[in-house]
Amino acid sequence: MSSRSQIKKNEQNVGEVPASPHIAVMLNEAVEGLAVKPSGIYVDGTFGRGGHSRKILEQLGKGGRLIAFDRDLAAIASAEAIQDPRFHIVHSHFAGLAEELTALGVNKVDGILLDLGISSPQIDVGERGFSFRFDGPLDMRMDQTTGRTAADYLAVVTEQELGKVIKEYGEERFAKQIARALIAERTGGNAVTTTKHLAKIVADAVPKIEPGQDPATRTFQALRIYLNQELEELSLVLPQCLALLSPEGRLSVISFHSLEDRIVKQFVRGEQDRDDLPANFPVMAKDLPQPRMKMVGKAMKPSAEEVKRNPRSRSAVLRVAERTHVAL
Repeated sequence: MSSRSQIKKNEQNVGEVPASPHIAVMLNEAVEGLAVKPSGIYVDGTFGRGGHSRKILEQLGKGGRLIAFDRDLAAIASAEAIQDPRFHIVHSHFAGLAEELTALGVNKVDGILLDLGISSPQIDVGERGFSFRFDGPLDMRMDQTTGRTAADYLAVVTEQELGKVIKEYGEERFAKQIARALIAERTGGNAVTTTKHLAKIVADAVPKIEPGQDPATRTFQALRIYLNQELEELSLVLPQCLALLSPEGRLSVISFHSLEDRIVKQFVRGEQDRDDLPANFPVMAKDLPQPRMKMVGKAMKPSAEEVKRNPRSRSAVLRVAERTHVAL
């Protein structure tokens, strides 16, 4: 099914937007970072349950436009409750941003917001397989219409590859022990197909437990990120954001772990501190490559009050960047 066929274009008058049951992380800070213009065109690359989208819509005038993306069908269903002619929802991963916007006749935008990671509704539904707190099938797909499940992956992966995935994507120091235990379980005829089964194997394999953190946390994170290609998607979308943003357009990105934040930070710094010339290349200062993006302020963390209200926000980092007038 084409993601473009999922586009929802509502033709009704602007009205009240239904309340969101999901607590959007750093809601005010992330939207303020966009410096919303009432008549501008904006993109919410990860709709989730629409907290950020609704906030953007509140600041848009009648001539404004908001295009949101999500690959989760539950998020798409939630988005369809927004009865607003300024709003479109697209069922697609955000790595397809440029292609989908072109199909909508949009070549430039005034702001893009990316709220990375996983949403609370995805975690809180045991059948999705994202959480070790509930017993459910090991799915872990953000888009359940495509791709392989975590159970499918664990049924065929080699011990060496699994150890590498857990170490690189989960930053887990006991990755080898965990991979060895999982493959031993499979070899013994016990397929790992549920969240509780996976969590128990990991807990038994980890020799030292960190206070306040379930030993399965990093393994679940690693499998989810790897299966959904989250870091690859982020690396693909950032150059598209640069190309799509109009001069003075803003990019607002909320990351939830160091792997994501590092990619965002390095990309923006690379565009801000450009060095496209060979070392010792003779050139006048005025001819040096000029920055195509610049950081806006410093990286932000959620307030203590927000973390108390929503503990899942505690690892969030917000970075805002602005497109300069330098041509690509």
